[in-house]
Amino acid sequence: MGIVPLAKALELAQEYDLDLVEVAANARPPVCKLMDYGKFKYESAMKAREARKNQAHTVIKEMKLRPKIDPHDYDTKKGHVVRFLKQGDKVKITIMFRGREQSRPELGYRLLQRLAEDVQDLGFVESNPKQDGRNMIMVLGPHKKKTEAMAEARQAQEARKADAKANPGKSQNAADSENAADSENAVETEAPAEASAEA
Repeated sequence: MGIVPLAKALELAQEYDLDLVEVAANARPPVCKLMDYGKFKYESAMKAREARKNQAHTVIKEMKLRPKIDPHDYDTKKGHVVRFLKQGDKVKITIMFRGREQSRPELGYRLLQRLAEDVQDLGFVESNPKQDGRNMIMVLGPHKKKTEAMAEARQAQEARKADAKANPGKSQNAADSENAADSENAVETEAPAEASAEA
């Protein structure tokens, strides 16, 4: 539009029912724009909200173990680590030594190496095991980024919703119980064959 006196610019804004917004105050002459300021503020707030929704905060989860951990407890803790890595979070593994265990740090090191090998398809060793007083610490990082994990979780949730709409009478628990019943039936049908083979 070019250089226009302030009074003329205000007159134009009133004529088109828009707002006169100063864009660059330090420019000579100052740069202004005719726009619907309320609409502009609303759109920018919506963009910021959308950006925040897609933003991922990397969280470091912590899992504590003992050198003499029971195999079942190890499997449970490993399951938690797997879940954290699938969600795209880093995991800090801490081995706590007590009493005489402190003289055997190789037990903790072996346990950490075993855990790293068990979850190598989901994560990698970001920080190698190192002794820190009574504890030994290792950090595992996920292969996929948090945003990718969030997108996958969102897709899985949408797929479950679509499945629930397609089969409204059938809940997830009912589907699970059907699968369990099928597997029990399979075991029952195989049992007589084994008995006849033994006879």
